[in-house]
Amino acid sequence: MASGAQRIEKLLAARKSLKISLEKSKVLGYALDKTGPRLEEISQRLPSLEAAVRPIRAQKDALVAVGGHIDRAVGPAAAVLKVFDAVHGLEKSLLSDPRSDLSGYLSVLTRLEEALRFLADNCGLAIQWLEDIVEYLEDNSVADERFLSNLKNSLKTLGEFQNDDARSLLDGGLINAALDKLETEFQRLLAENSVPLSMTSSSGEQALIAPSPLPVPVIQKLQSIIERLTANNRLEKCISIYVEVRSSNVRASLQALNLDYLEISISEFNNVQSIEVYIAQWGKHLEFAVKHLFEAEYNLCNDVFEKIGLEVWMGCFAKIAAQAGILAFLQFGKTVTESKKDPIKLLKLLDIFASLNKLRLDFNRLFGGKACIEIQNLTRDLIKRVIEGACEIFWELLVQVELQRETPPPPDGSVPRLVFFVTDYCNRLLGEDYRPILTQVLVIHRSWKQEKFQERLLNDSILNIIKAIELNLETWSKAYEDTILSYIFMMNNHWHFYKHLKGTKLGDLLGDVWFREHEQYKEYYAAVYLRETWAKLPVLLSREGLILFSGGRATARDLVKKRLKAFNEAFDEMYKKQSSWVVSEKDLRDKTCQMAVQAIVPVYRSYMQNYGPLVEQDASASKYAKYTAQSLEKMLNSLFQPKPKKYGSFNARHSNGKLNNVGTNQYHSSPTVV
Repeated sequence: MASGAQRIEKLLAARKSLKISLEKSKVLGYALDKTGPRLEEISQRLPSLEAAVRPIRAQKDALVAVGGHIDRAVGPAAAVLKVFDAVHGLEKSLLSDPRSDLSGYLSVLTRLEEALRFLADNCGLAIQWLEDIVEYLEDNSVADERFLSNLKNSLKTLGEFQNDDARSLLDGGLINAALDKLETEFQRLLAENSVPLSMTSSSGEQALIAPSPLPVPVIQKLQSIIERLTANNRLEKCISIYVEVRSSNVRASLQALNLDYLEISISEFNNVQSIEVYIAQWGKHLEFAVKHLFEAEYNLCNDVFEKIGLEVWMGCFAKIAAQAGILAFLQFGKTVTESKKDPIKLLKLLDIFASLNKLRLDFNRLFGGKACIEIQNLTRDLIKRVIEGACEIFWELLVQVELQRETPPPPDGSVPRLVFFVTDYCNRLLGEDYRPILTQVLVIHRSWKQEKFQERLLNDSILNIIKAIELNLETWSKAYEDTILSYIFMMNNHWHFYKHLKGTKLGDLLGDVWFREHEQYKEYYAAVYLRETWAKLPVLLSREGLILFSGGRATARDLVKKRLKAFNEAFDEMYKKQSSWVVSEKDLRDKTCQMAVQAIVPVYRSYMQNYGPLVEQDASASKYAKYTAQSLEKMLNSLFQPKPKKYGSFNARHSNGKLNNVGTNQYHSSPTVV
């Protein structure tokens, strides 16, 4: 029993001991479960702890030396960080609208520029000092390799910001945003203060130079913006905005003038007379554009870009002038010079030269800089074309008149349009409006050939043209099959010379002797005409045999009938033929008709009073007493009436004889001067 009890007691003790062990194992297992992650965490932290204690393990001299390197780098780095903080503080102001306080905005922008300059100048220094520290730490194994690697990468990134392309990113793009806002404000100020100038506002002669079109405060704001944009390499964009706004403003001013004619093609210029009104408008509009619009832009460019320099604002003005329309004006003039030659074109070319010459000083001043070289070249080319074209037409006038000699005269005996045109044309060339211009053109053209121009050359050329016209008249008069019509023709033309040239510039050049000769020629041909026509009719109403006749009334009646019949037939034939003839001048026409009336009507009236009763009671009286004195007078006074004709310049032949048809037939009579 005793042994059994002991065994049980031992088992119980073992059981208890085993239970206690299990409990301890459990506790230990639980403790181990909790300790595992901590050990892992400690394991992970060991490298950093090792790096942290690395300096402690480093040599004492290395640890002492690294302090100096750190002290030298901390100063620049701290200053850079401080400026970065300051830049961040400017962000709110620079992202606002500069319109409300432009001067304040520009002041803040200036501070940003200064901060960026500091960063640009000092970031490199700070990076250099930090690189020295890294190099020292690496050489002396003072710091952990991974730490040094990360530090190197950071410094490399900072170094890349030192080039020009990336430097603007130092502020996170803030300065570009601010400059964009300034450009927008620059455009707004220009657009809101640029008002098209109307032509009516410049019609007065007193103001040849237009005032600046922008208020002084606006100009000052523009200058301030330009200064900041220029400092940040944005001048070209600034100029682009300025040119776009101001050239658009000038174009708007010109559009009110209806300048569509500037785009007319050469083919539309073939009718020279149709462009006369355009050339007159062209001169007026060009003067307005130059003296007021471009003058104002020239002055404004100077005012706005004055501080930037002459070359800049002259270049800016050149772009505005070119884009606004000066080139279109010059191209129009060139198109006129390229149109078909016609004598009347000479006057139009002289008009163009006069307009350009009037503006010569303005052109030289406004467009004389090297920036306006295109405008200068086009202007010189236009002047050259105008002068050469005008001189070519002028010197060929004599040839053109001579070439017309080959053509037939007017079929109605009237004054050819060539005569009307040339006499009027020469008078205009010699008048106060054109003679000085033509003389200047001829002088310039001669000077290009190293030849001198003498005043007599112009006079001699005009006189030779008139002599050629006179020779044309002689030639044409001989071309008529009806000699009597040639008398009417010569009478018409001599009287035209006398009446229309006396007291004119051309008349003064021709002289009094010339006029007396033409007056005498007119009288001569009038007398010959009358003698060969109406003066022959009264002899058909002879009274011979009627006074002494004693053979009876019936025989007398037969003789009167015979003579009236001959008169009527001769009158009808002559009247019918001359009904298509024309006497251009009313005074000459009236006088010629009266000469015919005086030659016939009194004789006819007397004859009918004495012998009319012999036939008036006859059954066939109307056959012989066909006319009354009054009806004859009325018919004669109705002769030589002009027919409506179109007016135009004469057709010009080229020297090769080819006709350049620029008008209606030259041989139609011109409108009657009444």
